[in-house]
Amino acid sequence: MNEIIGYLKNYFQSINRTVFLLITLLVAIAITCNYTLGIERAIVAFQSWPLRIAGFFLLFAFIFSLAWLLQFLLAPETIPLSAGRLPMPAGPESAGSRIFFMLLMAAPAIFALKISFDVVSRTLTAPLAFPWNQYWYKVLDWPLKLLVVALPVVAIWRLGRFDDPMAGLQGKGFQLRPYLLLLLCMVPLIAFAATQPDFLHTYPKVQRIDVLDQYVTNSLPWKVLYELSYGIDFLTIEFFFRGFLVLAFARFAGKHAILPVAAFYCAIHFGKPLFECITSYFGGIILGAVVYNTRSIWGGLILHLGIAWLMELAGYLGHVYKGV
Repeated sequence: MNEIIGYLKNYFQSINRTVFLLITLLVAIAITCNYTLGIERAIVAFQSWPLRIAGFFLLFAFIFSLAWLLQFLLAPETIPLSAGRLPMPAGPESAGSRIFFMLLMAAPAIFALKISFDVVSRTLTAPLAFPWNQYWYKVLDWPLKLLVVALPVVAIWRLGRFDDPMAGLQGKGFQLRPYLLLLLCMVPLIAFAATQPDFLHTYPKVQRIDVLDQYVTNSLPWKVLYELSYGIDFLTIEFFFRGFLVLAFARFAGKHAILPVAAFYCAIHFGKPLFECITSYFGGIILGAVVYNTRSIWGGLILHLGIAWLMELAGYLGHVYKGV
């Protein structure tokens, strides 16, 4: 636990305060616009699959690029793209810049595709009868989306010749106890969130398959499988945001990569309850600092998965309490 606190202390002592305040202001404005104007809802409502991908790409690219632009303008010394002070692949100095801008555009494109990629799971499950077509669509969708993210990430990691192990997939020296203690600290916040109507409207996610109760004698195994598949989505997110983005952009900006990635991470929560969206930004900073120092996604994954399943439990208990 002290180790994690040390990571955070060192991070906040080293960042540019003006950059932190302005990127945080950018995130606050983006959140306000989204929840006032319904930006994310409008993109989701697009019937055309390519149009939906384009909408999410523009949303993510705008916030991610603007956060990096603030970093460039206010603290250019933190991003020595061509100064030769950070390790780059062999070749001309401009190679580092090319890889940076490739990452800058590829990242929102990959996640926009991930969010919108349900064509395969819908096609595979279309022949099934109700409610199994809906059930297996949901259960298959998350593992397929992991593949959609992992394949381009592996290709980019190899192309850019980033350091091994790939995207934070390192277990050496990992200690479980600090992350369990940090997870315990999240329980009061989750309990508070479970008192909010918008939280209970969203959680537990497993309530989406309650229709199974009418078709099977015991729905518990099916719901456990659903929760396990739901957990795969958090592996995808940690692999992409912390293992891939934080560590890849760290080549160019060191720990200063954490803030723009946290802003991007917040943007993918625009469809979630407001409190969850706000806390995702600060959670992205915390998890980014941990991964930057440990070069491993496993601690962040335990925290993220633990919070997700605690939110499922809190949502279930909140509905039970409401029904009393």
